[in-house]
Amino acid sequence: MRYDKRQQEKKVKRKRKKRLLKTTVLGLFLLMAVTFGYAYFQYKQGINKAGEKSTINQEVFEFNGEKDRYGGTNILLIGSDSRGEESARSDTIMIAQYHPKKHSYKLISIMRDSYVDIPNHGKNKINAAFALGGPELLRQTIKENFNVDVKYYAIVDFDGFIHLIDEAFPNGVEIEVEKAMSAYLDVPLQPGLQRLDGAHLLSYVRFRYDTMGDFDRVKRQQKAMKEVASQFASFQTLSKLPKLVGVMKPYVNTNMDTSDIIYIGKDYLSKENRNIETFRIPVEGMFDTDRINGIGEVLTIDNEANAKAIGEFLAK
Repeated sequence: MRYDKRQQEKKVKRKRKKRLLKTTVLGLFLLMAVTFGYAYFQYKQGINKAGEKSTINQEVFEFNGEKDRYGGTNILLIGSDSRGEESARSDTIMIAQYHPKKHSYKLISIMRDSYVDIPNHGKNKINAAFALGGPELLRQTIKENFNVDVKYYAIVDFDGFIHLIDEAFPNGVEIEVEKAMSAYLDVPLQPGLQRLDGAHLLSYVRFRYDTMGDFDRVKRQQKAMKEVASQFASFQTLSKLPKLVGVMKPYVNTNMDTSDIIYIGKDYLSKENRNIETFRIPVEGMFDTDRINGIGEVLTIDNEANAKAIGEFLAK
């Protein structure tokens, strides 16, 4: 009798454990379903909010990108000056690297007047590659000249940039404007610490008519990117991320999956150390200025030295 009673008690305990396990699994499943459902709802809400204002061409370009040999995920960032026109040169060329194991973030600016070999098109300014063959030819050009692989691309035009900043930062992006800027700008700027909306921030990152020209412009672009990332992290929460990605999507032409964008953004928001290291190509002392008939002023580059420098920057 005692044996039967013990056996019965064991059966009851096993049944309770099974019920508890089923309840736990079901609870986790429901929690995941609610979480993903809410994230998808937020994402779609963001897309619907921004979609009507979008001007960027959403054509999916051929892009034979490869993973970076240093273990990072490299994204080719292209600022297009097309405003809807075809065969436009890239106004801004950057490579953003996210390293999932190091949790590091790096940003490389490639000056648009860099005189390089464009595959099957001879030598020209690097920004001509985008006009001649889209992001894929630009990717090939970067690989051939600097031995850097990029896996993804992201293109944003001027109008898209303005709407993107205004949607993500309704109160503007706080920036210290170093000096008055007005030459060839639709929206002039005055010096001082201020909050810039999309149109004013576009003026800030595009201005280049001073003594240092494109060199100072690249510095301002990197400064603006770091400020945007920092201020984004200061007021955004993980729960808002899907909606913001939805808001961004109509303004950016990219071959990145939404899940990849959210994953990288989630990692950035969840870390306390969000330092973004910056770099510029060509490196100081590794180029000369020249004038080429039919092309204009260019930066003639020591390819080998610059490729080595960029490799060391990405590897560290």
